[in-house]
Amino acid sequence: MKILIADDNTTNRKLVKALLTIRGHQVLEAPDGKQALAILSAADAPSLAILDWEMPEMEGIEVCRQVRQFQGAPFKYLLLLTVRDQKSDIVNGLEAGADDYITKPFDSKELLARVQIGVRMVDLNVALSDRVRQLEVALAQIKQLHGLLPICSYCKKIRDDKNYWQQVEKYFSDHSGATFTHGICPDCYERLVKNKKTV
Repeated sequence: MKILIADDNTTNRKLVKALLTIRGHQVLEAPDGKQALAILSAADAPSLAILDWEMPEMEGIEVCRQVRQFQGAPFKYLLLLTVRDQKSDIVNGLEAGADDYITKPFDSKELLARVQIGVRMVDLNVALSDRVRQLEVALAQIKQLHGLLPICSYCKKIRDDKNYWQQVEKYFSDHSGATFTHGICPDCYERLVKNKKTV
């Protein structure tokens, strides 16, 4: 997964980057909050960010607030990393939009475990978004089948929205994904097939 590390302390950035790179993550770095926000605003932005609270240009907590104001952007998991360990600080960080909170000095195993939780959350959100899109497509197809259908009283073709006439089978296959098998109903058998056999 693509992960952003935003910290003005170069040593901290390199340490966290090494931990994540070993586990196969693609890591981007930002030395201040303003650059972090620019990276998270990009079209190919990372889905997960580890943000130091106290940074020049813009604090990590403000980056969280700004990211949560993005309209229609994909889900981002934000993890605050800071020396602040008071309950009020944790509450403020979470209320600003952070998904998790780790205090410095951090334990590398704990950090990796929390990052893994973030990865799972991002993956679940992507899967949920895909499912919602599939349901929206299915609902749109169902809506197309509602209402009055213009059908020829002789050949039984159906007129579509573009004023083309289609066989019933093709129309329903295009609008519902249904496939058809053909048979003969009892009435048609008696009227058309059976009579031909006896002639």
